[in-house]
Amino acid sequence: MTRIFDDLGSDYPITIVEAGPCEVTQIKSVEKDGYSSIQIGYLEKASRHTNKSEKGHFDKANVSAKKILKEFAFQDLENVKLGQKISADIFEIGDFVAVSGVSKGKGFAGHMKRHGFSGGRRSHGKNSVMRKAGSIGAGSDPSRVWPGTKMAGRMGNENVTVKNLEVTHVEKDKNLVFIKGAVPGANNGIVFISKI
Repeated sequence: MTRIFDDLGSDYPITIVEAGPCEVTQIKSVEKDGYSSIQIGYLEKASRHTNKSEKGHFDKANVSAKKILKEFAFQDLENVKLGQKISADIFEIGDFVAVSGVSKGKGFAGHMKRHGFSGGRRSHGKNSVMRKAGSIGAGSDPSRVWPGTKMAGRMGNENVTVKNLEVTHVEKDKNLVFIKGAVPGANNGIVFISKI
C-alpha cells in the first residue's frame, strides 16, 4: 500500500496490484460442462514440479505450466480463445472491482480483539475481568452453548472479499492496477480481482 495525491492536494490510500499477465487455460461451456466459465493461470511453474496430468492440461491450451489457477464465471465465450493473454489493460480508470484473498493470520486471539467486545468495567471492585467475555448463555435452558457463539479463537487466515473498490490508475506497460483502499492479505500475496 501507498498513497497518492490528487489535483487538489488531497491524498488517499492506494494498493498497487500486479494484474497478470494471465493466460486462459480452459474454457467451460454450458453444452459440455453444464455451466459457462473460463479458467486462467498465473505465474510460471517449473516443469520439474509439473506432473503428467497437469502437463497435458496446459499443453491442450498451448501455454506453459502455471502455479495459480482460478475459474471465473463468464458468459461471452465467443470472444475468448485458449492461450489468450489477459493483462491489466482490461481495467479502466473508474472501474469498480471486488478483490478476494486470504487475510493475514493473527493466531489465537481473545474476545475483544477478535469480535470487538468492550470488556468489563474497570471500577467497583472488579478484579481480572476487564478483558473477559462475560456470560455465554443461560444455564438450565438450553443447558448448552449455542453453536457460533462469539468466543476467543483463531483469527484471520480466511477467505475475504472486499467489494466496490475503485480503480484509480492503470499502468498497462507494467501490468499494475492502482486500487483505492485496502485489499485482503499480506504483501506479495495472491489476490483475485473481478469487475463488478
